[in-house]
Amino acid sequence: MNHVVIAKKLVIVSAAIEAATGIALLAVPDLVAAILLGVALPGSGIAVARLTGIALLCLAVACWPRGESATASAIAALFLYNLFAAIYLAYLRVGGGYVGYLLWPACALHALLALLLVRSAYASVSGSKPVGAEGQ
Repeated sequence: MNHVVIAKKLVIVSAAIEAATGIALLAVPDLVAAILLGVALPGSGIAVARLTGIALLCLAVACWPRGESATASAIAALFLYNLFAAIYLAYLRVGGGYVGYLLWPACALHALLALLLVRSAYASVSGSKPVGAEGQ
């Protein structure tokens, strides 16, 4: 499988995960907080969680591939999001004392996606051809 196809599939997987998380945060923010962080949300936390859900849905829509390949900006955005999400989730578990049973798996998933996207992200910000333009 060539690099363009792999990058597009990674972007689709990452965007789909964020869309699903966004929908979950909109629908049941308390449940997401309970299984991810092991805490209940106060009223203001529910409002912020739902706003975060909206942001994740928008990220997914903005990054979803619309042609033969994923755009360089979508790859870079999803790489950075997954990298920082993995770092922050690890911090929440190690330094913040949160104990939700999906915290480590979510951290690992974001770290894995960041690692898988790093090559495409590097190509998109270095002086190389845009992702999808290798054969042109």
